Amino acid sequence: MDARPLLPRRGLFEADLPPVVPPIETEVTITSSAAASDRAVPNALKVAAAWAWRIFLVAGLVYFIGWILGFLSEVIIPVAVAILLAAALKPVANKLHGWGLARGLAAAATLLTGIALIALALTLIINSIAGQADVLSGQVVVGFSQLIDWLRNSPFGISDDWFNIDEWGNRIQQFLIDSQSTITRYAGDIGTSVGHFLAGIAICLFTLFYFLYDGRGIFSFLIGLMPKAAQARADAAAIRGWQSLSGYVRATVIVALVDAIGVLIVALALRLPLAPALAALVFLGAFIPLVGAFVSGFVAVLVALVAVGWVQALIMLAGIILVMQVEGHILQPLLLGRAVHLHPLAVLLAIAIGIIVAGIVGALVAVPILAFVKTFIQELYRQANDAARTASSAGLAADPDAAAPA
Repeated sequence: MDARPLLPRRGLFEADLPPVVPPIETEVTITSSAAASDRAVPNALKVAAAWAWRIFLVAGLVYFIGWILGFLSEVIIPVAVAILLAAALKPVANKLHGWGLARGLAAAATLLTGIALIALALTLIINSIAGQADVLSGQVVVGFSQLIDWLRNSPFGISDDWFNIDEWGNRIQQFLIDSQSTITRYAGDIGTSVGHFLAGIAICLFTLFYFLYDGRGIFSFLIGLMPKAAQARADAAAIRGWQSLSGYVRATVIVALVDAIGVLIVALALRLPLAPALAALVFLGAFIPLVGAFVSGFVAVLVALVAVGWVQALIMLAGIILVMQVEGHILQPLLLGRAVHLHPLAVLLAIAIGIIVAGIVGALVAVPILAFVKTFIQELYRQANDAARTASSAGLAADPDAAAPA
């Protein structure tokens, strides 16, 4: 009998199966030169690069928008002036409409009244200049002669040939002969500019009428072009910005009027010629903060120096300094501070950018645009913060145990 141990029987195909080998766990790491170089770059440099391309993108967008505005400046500038005038005149049109006048008639009456006031002011100024032209010309000649005598006897060593009237006449005549082509070109440019100016006035007046008549409807149409989710927030922010802009324009008009009256009183007391014209110049200059008051005041002092003498010029300078101090320390904080508060550096930079982009008109509209944008952004942030607080309060009300300490 076989004494070998009994082994389990294999199945029919078990002899053909390979032996079971346990799997070997391996880790494969793929490295590249790009990944290695990325790890070698400091994190601060990565952040700076991420900021850099975004800043370049925003700067390119701003440059493109500026180029478009410059290309369409003959339309954009009259529309911008119409917006400022509408901000000042819209309350008048609303008041007339509230008294029962039709909206179109109220807008037309407001526009015609504004045109009549401007025409009356220009007529008074022109008549003042025409009536005092002879006196002013004689005073200018006397002042110029005194200036020449002072220069001739001054220690600067100026030759008498510079004061020879005949020699200057010959030089001017020769200059005109040599510059005929340049003068002709400038004359053509002036004619073209006058045509553009008249077309701009027409655009401004028509735009102003429709802003007074249906400004809300125009704005609602523009808001409707935005995504529906953002329309309500943009509308509320734009209304706050418009209120700020209107307050700024009305306060600036009051400040400019007070400055003009102050300069007019001083000029009349000194018996300066062209006193109404100087007051009108100061009124217009007050619409350009910082720069406008300085330039218009300098012109008034210069007229006093040439027309009546250096003593009256110093008195005129003191009067203008007094008026500017009243404006800076009383009127602007009291009136403009309620409308919108802007840092003086922001005002100065806005005026500089406005002059570079659109000249005098750019300086005129730069600060009102800044006031509107500042209030618009602040209102958007306020709405976002209110929405976040509302959502947080709703979450706490739904789960009161979430705020309980652990």
